[in-house]
Amino acid sequence: MGINPAWKPCEISPDSISAGSGAGVAALAEWLDATPDLQGLLDREKALVFRGFGVTEDQLGPVMDRLLPNRLAYVHGNSPRTKVGDNIYTSTEYPAEFTISMHNELSYAHSWPARLMFCCVTAAETGGATPVVDAALWLEALDDEIRERFADGIRYTQNLHGGVGLGKSWQETFETQDREQVDAFLAASRAVGEWRRDGSLRVTQLRPATTLHPRTGAQVWFNQSDQWHPAALGDETAAALARLLPADELPQSVAFADGEPIPAEYVLQIRDRALEAAVDVNWRRGDVLLIDNLLVAHGRRPFTGARRVLVAMSD
Repeated sequence: MGINPAWKPCEISPDSISAGSGAGVAALAEWLDATPDLQGLLDREKALVFRGFGVTEDQLGPVMDRLLPNRLAYVHGNSPRTKVGDNIYTSTEYPAEFTISMHNELSYAHSWPARLMFCCVTAAETGGATPVVDAALWLEALDDEIRERFADGIRYTQNLHGGVGLGKSWQETFETQDREQVDAFLAASRAVGEWRRDGSLRVTQLRPATTLHPRTGAQVWFNQSDQWHPAALGDETAAALARLLPADELPQSVAFADGEPIPAEYVLQIRDRALEAAVDVNWRRGDVLLIDNLLVAHGRRPFTGARRVLVAMSD
């Protein structure tokens, strides 16, 4: 399957669908009901932007019912976000001045969502775009040396505190207070959990660096090695964390599958080449973005002013 360097999401507007019932949510719902092969369209286009339908937060239900038929909880997620409804969350709540690098949601986990849907409730005053990148193009953009070294996969480690500490707690991460539920989840996902005396939990898991899309057959870069590596945080932040904690005690860390450290220059290339190849979705209030989570990675540009983008996911 060829890679198109000029790829960008497919934009769908009331004009493009000749909506007979107007330009609002009802028109979008009508079009989705009349589209027999939305999955095929998403396989071909990889990402869809629904623009001009004026979707509001209280109108999300009918849209999500059609785009995400089986919404999932953000269990085992490592980024900070707030649950605002039935498996509806705010987008990652990192400080506005930082770029969030490209990633496929939950690519470090045993299972991941097939689709992600974003809805812009409030557009930022400046910036705040969601960059998206073709994950096959991302893989192709990396040096052969990096692709070869990652061929055996990645070892991820999480240190989740029990209520007070750096990063997320295990209770937030797994959306439960029940240790037995966590143990069952980890066993089913082939991850190793170690409960510690201070009430924290260490999770270790081995995962592949690439995967094949089940329908298109595309091979894609599919991991979060750069986001879990301190080098991607910048020299000052990485140095500050090193002074606070040894590497194996950080909230999250990453290594090659054999346990060898991943060189900083590898993760910086991985991060930067994805951002360079990315296409920005510049939000307007009421926009909805649907992406195939294997074929497309996403991130966030810095912004000023208020910004509220909601996200939900499905298998």
